[in-house]
Amino acid sequence: MLHPTDPRFLEEVARWRRHLHAHPELSGEEAQTAAFVSRKLTEMGIAHETGIGGHGIVARLHRPGSNRSVGLRGDMDALPIVEANDFDHMSTRHGVMHACGHDGHTAALLGVAAVLNAAEDWQGTIHLIFQPAEENGTGAKAMIADGLFDRYPTERLFGWHNIPGWDAGTAAIHVGPSMAAGGDWRVSYNGVAGHAAAPHLTRDPITAIGHLIVALNSIVPRNVDPADTVVITSSMVRGGVVSNQIPDSAELVGTLRTFNEDVRRAVIARMGEVIEGTAATFGVKADYLINSTGKVICDTPEDSDLAVEAARAAGLSVSRDIKPFMGGDDFAFLVETRPGAYIHIGNGPVVGEGKLHNAGYDFNDEVLGPAISWLANVAKLALKAGRT
Repeated sequence: MLHPTDPRFLEEVARWRRHLHAHPELSGEEAQTAAFVSRKLTEMGIAHETGIGGHGIVARLHRPGSNRSVGLRGDMDALPIVEANDFDHMSTRHGVMHACGHDGHTAALLGVAAVLNAAEDWQGTIHLIFQPAEENGTGAKAMIADGLFDRYPTERLFGWHNIPGWDAGTAAIHVGPSMAAGGDWRVSYNGVAGHAAAPHLTRDPITAIGHLIVALNSIVPRNVDPADTVVITSSMVRGGVVSNQIPDSAELVGTLRTFNEDVRRAVIARMGEVIEGTAATFGVKADYLINSTGKVICDTPEDSDLAVEAARAAGLSVSRDIKPFMGGDDFAFLVETRPGAYIHIGNGPVVGEGKLHNAGYDFNDEVLGPAISWLANVAKLALKAGRT
């Protein structure tokens, strides 16, 4: 029987992970990643289907004796970031890197595929969902729209994410909401271009964008109950091509994170007022879009308890009293109509600038064993818990 702590097996999984890290692909472009996953599943003799919702893959494992089912999900996409590391497996694609650890999530799901395929101590059906396009929030919805749950009926779903800064071998499993509803927004201010030495003859979108950043930062402290949690972040500014010209347009892009849908609607309405008001103040025209399609991940109690039991059986030290994360994950759409749980597993101490979404990040291969053990345990427990 293949064991998830076998050093030779884990080194093989780590090689898979490093290969994926060296060959990252952006959301919706995961063709080679999907081909690699498909090749490894084929080598294991595991039946699977490709091309679901884009580059999504679902592998099906079955043992007779039960009609229960469970799904395990891992995301595959990378980010548009120039990697700053210099190790042997650094990205070979300039401007694209696995800065969030999806290479580790994919490798762990391949690893548990091998473990469960070799194990005889479970009955039922396990679906391994290799999901594309998590970073832009479209992958889960695309797989569902392509008939994911019609083709692969799944009673419960489980997913996980690595967290740099927490000791490897630790896990956090929430009671209630675990991750926020995410959404991006973008604003374009269109003015009148002119010489930078004659600003009075222009309608300056750069200055308008600068004031908008400050104004947006005032929304949460002055419009949201301090007991609620909301994040509005301006993360990208674009405008201008030369120092002696005021351009005719400028763009501001950012993210919005909330837990309460009523608060979310109120904040979006206030953002619209601020965007329009600032535009009027500076005599520019506003063109904007606020994406409000994200969802909160909220573990169901029974599945949260199963995740805890599985984590402890895997030797993980479990915490249940941590605050929810303001980060988002479209795993929320997968569990919108069925129960499930999402946990965080420590990636070890942050080395240098190795935080999530940072150019210095790298997944810690020491986490692969605990993650694979947890995935195997939670699948088996879920199948037993669901039996009638």
